[in-house]
Amino acid sequence: MKAVRFHEYGDPQVLHLEDVDTPTPGAGQVRVRVAGTSFNGVDANIRAGRMQGPMPLELPHIPGLDVAGTVDALGAGVDGLQLGDSVIGFLPFGDDGATAEYVLAGAATLAPAPVSIPLADAAALPLVGLTAWQALFDHADLRPGQRILVNGASGAVGGYAVQLAKAAGARVIATASPQTRAQVLAQGADEVIDHTAGDVSAALSEPVEVLLNLAPISPEQFSALAARVNDGGIIVNTTVWMPAPSDEARGVRSIDLYVRSDPAQLAELSTRVDRGELTVDIAERVPMAQLVTVHTRAGDGTLAGKIVVLPTSA
Repeated sequence: MKAVRFHEYGDPQVLHLEDVDTPTPGAGQVRVRVAGTSFNGVDANIRAGRMQGPMPLELPHIPGLDVAGTVDALGAGVDGLQLGDSVIGFLPFGDDGATAEYVLAGAATLAPAPVSIPLADAAALPLVGLTAWQALFDHADLRPGQRILVNGASGAVGGYAVQLAKAAGARVIATASPQTRAQVLAQGADEVIDHTAGDVSAALSEPVEVLLNLAPISPEQFSALAARVNDGGIIVNTTVWMPAPSDEARGVRSIDLYVRSDPAQLAELSTRVDRGELTVDIAERVPMAQLVTVHTRAGDGTLAGKIVVLPTSA
C-alpha cells in the first residue's frame, strides 16, 4: 500500500510517500480502508521531534491521528463491527496513523461515521471534536446560562466549541478576527471580540464562568483573561506548553487538557452531525502526496481552516 512516513525527526522534507506492507489486524483490531485523515497542529510537533517525551515513537512512523474509512478486515475476537462498516476514530499517538491507504485500529476505539457528510470529511471530526467536548463537559462542566469565553474560536477546535456551548444553553463570547467574525457568529456565538483590535480582557463586558483558551497567547495576556473569570470559575487550556494560571484565593481552577480517545463521545458527535446540530467545516481536501506542502504551510502560518488528507487512491 501507499503511505506517508518519516524515518527521522525534522522539517517537513522528512515526510516521504512510500510503498509499505499492508498491515494485518491482530486480536481486537480491525483494518480500515482509509477514506481520509486530517492535519492537526500536533502532527507537525510530532514530526519535528518536539513530542518525544510524552509521545515516544518507533521510526519510521506514519502520521495521521484522525481516521475515517470502512472496515476492511477483522482481527480475532472482534464483534460489533462488520466488513464495510463506515467508522471514525482517534488513533493512539504512538501507533502508525492514517496517512495511508489502510490503517489498523482497536475495534473498541471506533465509532460510527456520520452518514450525512462525505466519509472523508468525517476525518475532520475526531481529535478536534473530542477536544472541544472534553473541554466543555468533562472539565468545565458547562451549564445552561453560564457565560463562556472561547479564546481562539475561529480555529477547528473553536468552531466545535462554539457550536457545542451554544447547544448546551451557554452564552458564548468568542474571539475572532474581522475576517472570521461572520464564521464564528454563524456557528452560534452571542458576542464576538476582535482579538486584533486590542486587549481582549478589557473588551469583555462582564466576567465569565468559563474561559476556554485555544490560542497561543502571552503569559501576561493569559493572566489578564484569568482575572476576568468569576470566583469559583474554571479555566480550560489546550496550549499545554504554557500552563494555565489559577487563583486559589478566588476558587478559580485551571485544567491543561490532553485529549483522549472516547468512542462514546465520538458517537455522540457523529449523531449530532447527522441531526444537523453540528457542522463539520472543511477548508481544503489534499492528497497525501502533498502532505509536505501542508506541513510547510502550517509552519509558515499560511494554513487556514481544517485540512482533510486523502489517500492517493481517492
